[in-house]
Order: sequence, then C-alpha cells, then structure tokens
Amino acid sequence: MSGALEPAASIISRFGGQDRVIAITGASRTRVYRWTQSKDAGGTGGVIPTNHALTLLQYAKDNGVPVTADDFLPVRTAA
Repeated sequence: MSGALEPAASIISRFGGQDRVIAITGASRTRVYRWTQSKDAGGTGGVIPTNHALTLLQYAKDNGVPVTADDFLPVRTAA
C-alpha cells in the first residue's frame, strides 16, 4: 500500500494485511483500501470508520493483537 495514509495503513498491517481485515470486519476490499487513501481520492484520509474500528478492537482484545483505541486516532501535524 504505497502512499497509504495513517493510522489505517499501520493498523491493517498489524492485523495481518488487507485480506485479514476484510475477513474480520466483513468490509469490502474497496472499502478497506479507501481507508488508506486521501479524502481527495475518495478515501477516508487514513481513518477507519468507527463501526469497523470497534470490530477490530474487539478482535484484538480476543486474539491478542497489539493495538489500542489510541492507535486508531489520526495524528495531527503542525500547520
């Protein structure tokens, strides 16, 4: 996912990649890909939607995936 936006790209990687995240969340391949794309390109700007973030957090808790709720928050850069 070259040029992928954070934090979505890192979270997808921690869960084992796009296919694994699709299996966990039930989201389409296109939807998961869009989490890593800029808003200008039709994506979410690196933000994973809340309903899918909650699903991933529960999966992480149940399966020992090292992520926390804070990991899902976008990092603001100084202007």
